[in-house]
Amino acid sequence: MNKVIMYSTQVCPYCQMAERLLKSRGVENVEKVLIDRDPARRDEMMTRTGRRTVPQVFIGETHVGGYDDLSALDRKGGLVPLLEAA
Repeated sequence: MNKVIMYSTQVCPYCQMAERLLKSRGVENVEKVLIDRDPARRDEMMTRTGRRTVPQVFIGETHVGGYDDLSALDRKGGLVPLLEAA
C-alpha cells in the first residue's frame, strides 16, 4: 500500500474526517505533519501544494488535495486503486 502523508493541524475537523476516510479504506498509518507545531513545515506544504489550507493529502507521490478532493476521489472510485498502486 502506498504511503500516506497528511499535512494537518491538531484541531482541524476536516483533517480528522480525512483520516477516518483513509482508515475506512484500509490505511493503517497516516503520517501526519503538524504544521501548527512546526511553521517551517507549513512553508514546505505551501511550496509543495500551492495551497494554504489543511488537510493536504499525499498518497505516494500524488498530491490528492484537501478533504473535499479526497472524498470526491473516493466517490468516483479512484481512492482505493491509488492506495493500492505500488
